[in-house]
Amino acid sequence: MEQSSLCDDLGRKVRYLRVSITDRCNLRCLYCQSNRLSRYIPHDDILKYEEILRLLHILVPLGVEKVRLTGGEPLARKGCGEFLGRLREHFPNLDLRLTTNGTMLSGSLQDLVQCKINAVNISLDTFDPETFTKVTGRDMLPRVLSTIDALVDAGIKVKINAVLMPGITQASLEQFIHLAQDLDIDVRFIEFMPMGQDTIWSKDAFCPWSEILALVTKNYELIPEKNVDLTAGPAQMFKFKGAPGRLGFISPITNHFCYTCNRLRLTSDGSLRLCLYDDHEYPVRPLLRDAYVTDEQIAAKILEVLRKKTLGVGLLERRGQNKPVAVRNMSGIGG
Repeated sequence: MEQSSLCDDLGRKVRYLRVSITDRCNLRCLYCQSNRLSRYIPHDDILKYEEILRLLHILVPLGVEKVRLTGGEPLARKGCGEFLGRLREHFPNLDLRLTTNGTMLSGSLQDLVQCKINAVNISLDTFDPETFTKVTGRDMLPRVLSTIDALVDAGIKVKINAVLMPGITQASLEQFIHLAQDLDIDVRFIEFMPMGQDTIWSKDAFCPWSEILALVTKNYELIPEKNVDLTAGPAQMFKFKGAPGRLGFISPITNHFCYTCNRLRLTSDGSLRLCLYDDHEYPVRPLLRDAYVTDEQIAAKILEVLRKKTLGVGLLERRGQNKPVAVRNMSGIGG
């Protein structure tokens, strides 16, 4: 099949696949798992690495150019580092990335170097140890900071993902800025999304990206960058004059980017999720485990369901005040 044939009815071409390899995580971040008790997906329902690999052999020829492994915490799954190596072996030209909380990476650093990973995203919302413990449920900030240093020393591109939270983001803003000014690191601030039936999201817990941008530009000159990468995510990026790193803002609530969405999500239990906000999921695990279903049949099914990819902003606008836009929590979706 020809390249870029993964296209929906709105003409959006999918080039980017986010693959959740586990719903398990050693942290309990407020905006991700919220107040919900942990009920993990049974082991037999999690996609095997071989099944993910087969699916990629189907999707890459259809136009997927960028793959990100997520969780939960992907490194909580045994063999994650080795699997990254297998992906690079099978797809040498793939833009291959990892999103992690940075607390379990030390044993996999050499795997990341050997597979020539394109970038690693680290979730970090604050530089204050007490606040970090409050947000994540664990006192592990020093380990995350050590991980960032180790990745930079190894020559791996690092991106920091910080969820915007009133008071918390502002308190660490100067440290985030200095990080981008001193090192070749992208710091991206992400608006808190109302995801999950037990979410703590509310207007009082929400901080718009424009508020942080205004604080930064009071004291610093930012130079906007135009992104021409067709596989890029939705961040609006800015450079500091003469500095190696960048600041970025991802604004799914106040300035949505639905019309340019280029991604699909594969949940760890083997379903395709066409839109982060849409709880409609399309199981591919049964197809992958049926010996009579061919790769061509799976590809045809994916192309069929992709046409139904919705505009998430409509779901967001129709939801009730202070209610979630989707029932499933972020930890179960893969971000």
